[in-house]
Order: sequence, then C-alpha cells, then structure tokens
Amino acid sequence: TIMNRLLTSAFALILAAGSALAAPTMTAENAGGAMLTNADGMTLYTFDKDAEGVSNCAGECAAIWPMLAATADDKAEGDYAVIDRADGTKQWTYKGKPLYTFAKDAAAGDVMGDGVKGVWHIARP
Repeated sequence: TIMNRLLTSAFALILAAGSALAAPTMTAENAGGAMLTNADGMTLYTFDKDAEGVSNCAGECAAIWPMLAATADDKAEGDYAVIDRADGTKQWTYKGKPLYTFAKDAAAGDVMGDGVKGVWHIARP
C-alpha cells in the first residue's frame, strides 16, 4: 500500500540521517502516477514562475509554499541539486525546478496545491 511504501521510505531516510543527507528521493502514488514527497510524505510541488535553478517564491508566497529546505551538508545526487536562494537559504531542486510543500496540505498524500492559479503542479519523477 502507499502507506507501507511511505513508512519504508521514511525508515530508510531515518537510518541514513547520521551522515550528510543525500537527495530527497521519496515518492508516492496518486491517481496521476508517481509524485515526489518530502521525508514526512508531504507532496512536493513546482512553480511555473521559477527559472531554471532559481526560486521566484519569497515573502507571502514562501509562507504559503514552504521550500524544501537543504543544508550545507546536503549532497546533490542524480536529478536533485541544491540552490542558493536570494535570502541566503538553500533549497532542493529536481531537474532544475525548485521544490515546495503547500501549507494547506494537512496530511501525507494530500494534493490540494496541484493546479493552484494554474502555476503550481505536483512534482513528478
């Protein structure tokens, strides 16, 4: 089931937490197919107004769409990379697209942010 896969993935991430974190390769499934999630199983999204490797979501936008934060110790891997945001923080990207969660998603698997204002979309592998 989806919950079993999420729990297995979360357990694997916890085991790896002793060293520098690698890229967030968590995935789940919904009616549209595979989707990227954070370590808590929350859906990740992309923003059409971002440029390649550059986040254009700050201020009020960032309060509604929290970034998938990275640390200086996180290591890019495969299609995942870490970018420096204008405010000096670090953010994960997938294939150059910055990744975000959505404040209105309350539980793992929620996808309330998909299609918001026609510019927010579920991040898919």
